[in-house]
Amino acid sequence: MYKWILGIGGFVMTRKIGVGILGFVIGSLIDAYQRGTGGAQSSDGSSSQDPFEYYRQQSSRYDIQTMLMALSAAVMSADGKVLKAELDYVKSFFSQQFGSRFTADHLRILKHFLDTKQVPLQEICNDIKLRMTYEVRVQLIHYLFGIAKADGDVSSAEMAAVQRISNMLGISAVEFESVKNMFYRNVDSDYKILGIESNATDEEVKKAYRKMAIAFHPDKVAAMGEEYQKGAKEKFQQIQDAYEAIKKRRGFK
Repeated sequence: MYKWILGIGGFVMTRKIGVGILGFVIGSLIDAYQRGTGGAQSSDGSSSQDPFEYYRQQSSRYDIQTMLMALSAAVMSADGKVLKAELDYVKSFFSQQFGSRFTADHLRILKHFLDTKQVPLQEICNDIKLRMTYEVRVQLIHYLFGIAKADGDVSSAEMAAVQRISNMLGISAVEFESVKNMFYRNVDSDYKILGIESNATDEEVKKAYRKMAIAFHPDKVAAMGEEYQKGAKEKFQQIQDAYEAIKKRRGFK
């Protein structure tokens, strides 16, 4: 419809064939876009198009919130059950992070992704990589681990889901291990948090600590919301705690 309106209208108004052709081309693009975003609706009002199409339409409205809801759903449903503790964790994070911008619509988006059992992770992670800095993406992995640990235990399925998302977000294996060991504590966790092995020399320990302390200082995400900054401070504190524990164990200053 628009191709004829703009095409004929452009020619009539200017008497120039070139303008008429340009109007026809622009109108054709508008018509194609409308056909592509129409999206059939089911009887209950929910979208029946494929998950990525739903995500694409919603992200144009909610942007970062929708991306986080989609990733949250992927982790929450990874082990086949969605627990109240996980939902409460997500609601608390969004409430503190986005304040009044967090609405019931976001919970409906979360429910949609939980119900589909299929989240277009690769497309969403590609989008996030374009919009978020590396430091913020690392904090996002911290948040996803928080969801998985909300019930007190991170299952192997949840671990696999977070690791898959981490890989898609371009997070290095060292950074992933660092965050993971903040939720999985064992004899080597302090070293893993610093991104080194337990046989590292004292100088290598000190160098690793300085590198991690600079890379993950809370100032790196100062422009983000309160919850991001809270997560960054927790990670920074755990880096310091890990370093102090190793220093005490080895007896160096």
